Amino acid sequence: MLSDSIVFGAGGFIGRSLVAELLRRGHGVVAAVRGSGAGLTEWLDGQGVDRTALTVVRADITTPGLGLPEDGLSGVRDVYNTAARFAFGVQVAEARAVNVTGAVHVVEWAAGLPKLRRLVHISGYRMSAALSGPPDYRAHGAYEASKQEGDTAVRARARELGVPLSVANPSTVIGPGQYLGLATVVADLWQGRLAALPGGPDVFVPVVTLDHFVRFLAALPEDEESAGRTYYVLDDSTPVLPELVGLLAGHMGVRPPRRSIPVGVLRRLPRAITRADPETLSFLSADRYDTASAHALAAAHGLAMEPVATALCRWADDLVATRFGRSAPCRRPYGFDGVGGGRTWVTGERRHPGYVLLHGLLLSGDAWARTADQLDAPALVPDLPGFGRSGPGGRPGEEWLAELLGPVETRPVLVAHSFACGPALRYAAARPDRLAGLVLVSPAFLQPPFSVLLRSPLAAPLLRTAPASRLGRALGLPQDAGLDAVALDLRRAGAARRVAGALRAAHGERAELRRVLRESRVPVEIVVGSQDPLAEPVNTPVTVIEDAGHCPQLSHPVSVARAVTACRNRVGAGQRPPRSGADASG
Repeated sequence: MLSDSIVFGAGGFIGRSLVAELLRRGHGVVAAVRGSGAGLTEWLDGQGVDRTALTVVRADITTPGLGLPEDGLSGVRDVYNTAARFAFGVQVAEARAVNVTGAVHVVEWAAGLPKLRRLVHISGYRMSAALSGPPDYRAHGAYEASKQEGDTAVRARARELGVPLSVANPSTVIGPGQYLGLATVVADLWQGRLAALPGGPDVFVPVVTLDHFVRFLAALPEDEESAGRTYYVLDDSTPVLPELVGLLAGHMGVRPPRRSIPVGVLRRLPRAITRADPETLSFLSADRYDTASAHALAAAHGLAMEPVATALCRWADDLVATRFGRSAPCRRPYGFDGVGGGRTWVTGERRHPGYVLLHGLLLSGDAWARTADQLDAPALVPDLPGFGRSGPGGRPGEEWLAELLGPVETRPVLVAHSFACGPALRYAAARPDRLAGLVLVSPAFLQPPFSVLLRSPLAAPLLRTAPASRLGRALGLPQDAGLDAVALDLRRAGAARRVAGALRAAHGERAELRRVLRESRVPVEIVVGSQDPLAEPVNTPVTVIEDAGHCPQLSHPVSVARAVTACRNRVGAGQRPPRSGADASG
């Protein structure tokens, strides 16, 4: 297939999604990237996009001619420039090289295409200042000022060369992989560091979803009337910033800030106090934008925005899934759910799991990822309330677990690690009819207690400030345990204090839990590592994994999966729980 579209900046956040959208629409696409394009093709494969009609070429828009081959691209009709230097704090020359000089080079290259139908240039919704005079680099910073200068330069050069130009001015584009701008506010909110809201009650930071924006871009060249026009692409129903933050705080189970700081005051405060890049402050405005033309074009092409609250909450889930770009993403489906009086982070199968996997202290549901991949049935994997990504819970662990499993329509095997063995045992004792079996991995109440230091008042500050590597060594966690994520979770507001409190409480429950284990009416099996054996004798079947320590699901995920699967096979799991609620475990 001949390529009819070319996308500059194809490896970027917007560019790669536009490439995917065009390929799905049946276009032949040239993806122009600065490097090899391996990251783009890997991402497209992960999205399940057919790359048959894709050609990847190297390009450098900062040089005349863009470094492209002189032949082979004459059939291109539609040119998209999604390339930009989007960062705060960069040098002026660096920003201008891409956002001004590079953007003009794209116009000049497009002018030489014999079949050119449209050049689509992506600018920004804060471009009104570009119409009032030269850009103010001192006031607005290198990024925004260079985008304003580039907007003016692209329009002027396109008029000179007779290039049919459409300009899209998006607001904050939200979607998986967007960690700049508004995302930093969400990060501070989630971590409990947003002491006050920036700006006043009328600050309007509009958003548009990535999916809608790339569909809009793909439609622009197909609409003859869009040539020579500018479109402000944003959702007018985006809540003002205080309401937006309140919405996300409720979704994530954290407290919203109750105070606000005027922008003028923020500009005068040291950055060490505000933790805000001065360039971002110009986006804190009550301005509104004329979106009528964008809405009309979207309606003409059957494009509709989803409810903005839904989009914002899903974006928050995407941000938290990767801890704002600092850890590997968990596998979909994932997100926050209201459970047990709080907001619980849940991944996996909500209604028909074969397994429910509960993590121990310091860890999160991520600890089960490689084990879950080896299981013979889908798993439901939450983060315990108050730990990992979850917000604090308002009820005892076994009550939280009962509500979590309320929608479950199967009798799963419940698998719990270390500290989580306590609430798992209590739930099994209260509702034996709901479970096929119970697997306790390294049950803390049957092993030597944690050190006195970890049960002392000093535990919380030590846990909160310890480097990830030292934390792992002290707790016997393997180096591939996702220690950076563990440290990030512990630095969330109140997290270390909750861990320390849970350690103290668990120490006092050891005798009670041994009694509950002896009286269990649910089939129970135990899995331990040979380097972390039981300190208490039991009459329960025990599987010992050689060379494993306290977290065998991290160091030996295949062996743990085999042990858990064997338990499920022995107890014949999978049937629906009896509606009468009678004991069906025997």
